[in-house]
Amino acid sequence: MVEEILRRLPSLNEGDRFILGIDGLSRSGKTTLTEKIQNKLQKASLPVVTYHIDDYVVEREKRYHTGYEPWYEYYFLQWDVQALKGELFKALEKESGLVILEGVFLQREEWRGFFDFVVYLQCSRELRFSREGEGTRKKITKFKERYWKAEDYYIATVDPERQADLIVKSPS
Repeated sequence: MVEEILRRLPSLNEGDRFILGIDGLSRSGKTTLTEKIQNKLQKASLPVVTYHIDDYVVEREKRYHTGYEPWYEYYFLQWDVQALKGELFKALEKESGLVILEGVFLQREEWRGFFDFVVYLQCSRELRFSREGEGTRKKITKFKERYWKAEDYYIATVDPERQADLIVKSPS
């Protein structure tokens, strides 16, 4: 899986930049895949910088109990989408080397144009849910009302598998 992704990346000259997106739904293995790619590149002494979209989640009071449905809060309010577009994504354009950005919903309209190549991790809801901790799995209502409805919205409106440059099946 990592080798297939690396084969698809261009060789970069000094000062070149290539932005790789690792997209997938919650618990699909995005962070693990990103770490494997990063480790492989670092062993080959190739420069790589990694960002995680979850490092940019807004304060809890801006994304919970806002008067909107929970799925809407998760999809539309979890991150300051416009600020990320204007700050993080614009800043990435000034980076050189390989830049990896991993996170959920990366191919949403506001962000998709910033990526040179997007990998989408395909993983069933059942497998992803089984990767949650036991205590977290007990909060099934939150998953049904917040996370899964937002994921269904993303799949229906963005169709990330169709838009991705490469689909990778998450290991079980």
